[in-house]
Amino acid sequence: QVQLAESGGGLVQDGGSLRLSCAASGRTFRTYAMGWHRQIPGKERGFVAAMRWGGGSTEYADSVKGRFSISRSIAANTVYLQMNSLKPEDTAVYYCALQSIGADRWNYWGQGTQVTVSS
Repeated sequence: QVQLAESGGGLVQDGGSLRLSCAASGRTFRTYAMGWHRQIPGKERGFVAAMRWGGGSTEYADSVKGRFSISRSIAANTVYLQMNSLKPEDTAVYYCALQSIGADRWNYWGQGTQVTVSS
């Protein structure tokens, strides 16, 4: 089993920045990738960014390219999401996710952290 603990959400003004953190514990040696998703009320959860744990390659949703950056600390089993130039439409609950080696989907999720961008 893997546990994910997110932190760093909050309230920020339009154009501001926040950094989210997600620390993984448990059977983390089987990590294939870690990433971030978000859910706006009334909408389905959507992909934001991901990083392959082994090689460090990254992927971003078009809506956040150039503004958000995903990074990691292998020693700390932690993934970060640096969010710059935030917009009101970035307001959502942000979820950390982990995909294990051999899994065909994100199979572990954090509890979510609220990010609110005021205009």
